[in-house]
Amino acid sequence: MRRVFRLAFLFAASFSTLAISPPVACAQTDAKLQIPDSDDGLPGNGPIRRADWFKKLWAERRSAWAKRVQQDEGALVFLGDSITQGWGDNIGGAFPGVKLANRGISGDTTRGVLIRLKDDVLALKPAGVVLLIGTNDLEEKAEPETIAGNLKMILAELKKADAKMPIVLCQVMPSSASKKRPADKIKQVNTLYAAAVKGDPQVTFIETYTLFANAEGDAKKEEFPDLLHPNKEGYAKWAAAIRPILATLGFIETEPDNFKPESGFESLFNGRDLTGWGFRDQRTLEKKEAFDGQAASSDGRYVAKNGRLIVTTPAEGRKIAQLWTTREFPKNFTLKLEFRATPNADSGVFLRKPQLQCRDYALAGPAPYNKPGYKPQDWNELIVVAKDGAAHCTCNGEVLEAAFKLPETGPIGLEGDRGQMEYRRIRIQEE
Repeated sequence: MRRVFRLAFLFAASFSTLAISPPVACAQTDAKLQIPDSDDGLPGNGPIRRADWFKKLWAERRSAWAKRVQQDEGALVFLGDSITQGWGDNIGGAFPGVKLANRGISGDTTRGVLIRLKDDVLALKPAGVVLLIGTNDLEEKAEPETIAGNLKMILAELKKADAKMPIVLCQVMPSSASKKRPADKIKQVNTLYAAAVKGDPQVTFIETYTLFANAEGDAKKEEFPDLLHPNKEGYAKWAAAIRPILATLGFIETEPDNFKPESGFESLFNGRDLTGWGFRDQRTLEKKEAFDGQAASSDGRYVAKNGRLIVTTPAEGRKIAQLWTTREFPKNFTLKLEFRATPNADSGVFLRKPQLQCRDYALAGPAPYNKPGYKPQDWNELIVVAKDGAAHCTCNGEVLEAAFKLPETGPIGLEGDRGQMEYRRIRIQEE
């Protein structure tokens, strides 16, 4: 990525400022903040860059950060390479009110991150870490297994430092074979990353590859002009993908939702706890558990938080679960709610019993659901008008199902499968 350093600054300058301290000569820098001259005794495997421009940048940024440890203590740390560095010190202003620390270094590799992890990240006692790393390893011809091995070591060190600190792991983003980052290698890395965190509730894995890849699996010029770094539009999409996760983790959207139902409607979700909701037998719909007064379901998958009923990202990668109202609805009704999905999330709303698909349509939905009015990673309104055994269903005013067949009675349900789904403002009007 020798040419990448200048490009990262050009992209960042169009919408944010990279606050970097004046150059610090490597000779005057604390030795522990410089790149070691050899790999002897260093943790991890694979490439460590030692080009002159990189050694200089490494020393400059790390020296500046060393003076800010106390100031940045307790921040949400964004950790990575030029893609992270290029977002700027305040992460493009995407998360106002959140204490942030950008610890990206252009050109860095997984092994480089591992070497500097203690001083640059752990010293801050971070409130959380958002990690994107691995693309430069591929340019340096590291094998996916080597890259994933270093990732495991990075995660182990983060977890060892704080067993409760949330970690958000982003997939390596698409690039191009022309950048020595072919799609098949990136897919292999991401598959290994997913396997490394499977079953780990401390790590939330976000599909940022799928979010950006074109039909061939490469980056899109309109979002990655140099096929490596996102532009303003690309960063906006990345921020939108992270936003629901940060809300669930309590970093943003921390105020209650003061929405009031329209006249004639009653809320099915009070925004504070799961009163009125519970588990049922998936086949018979017989009631099994009720969660009145509880902020989370017994398995922790469903969480009530600041007006949102959240179906959290399953640590297993995919895990089907269903939450149902304890009431049933035999009368004609109009159901309204809003939902938000992380990239490639998959869920559904059950109407008495049949499932109406409710997904990140732009990525996971079949052709009939790829509606132009859908807002990826943002709130979308679902309206269901059930009348005489059939339901007319719309998303943001566009028809999903014109006559969705329904049984005579049954509860309303919310499914979780892949990714994170959120629901809010769930209300109903019965005839």
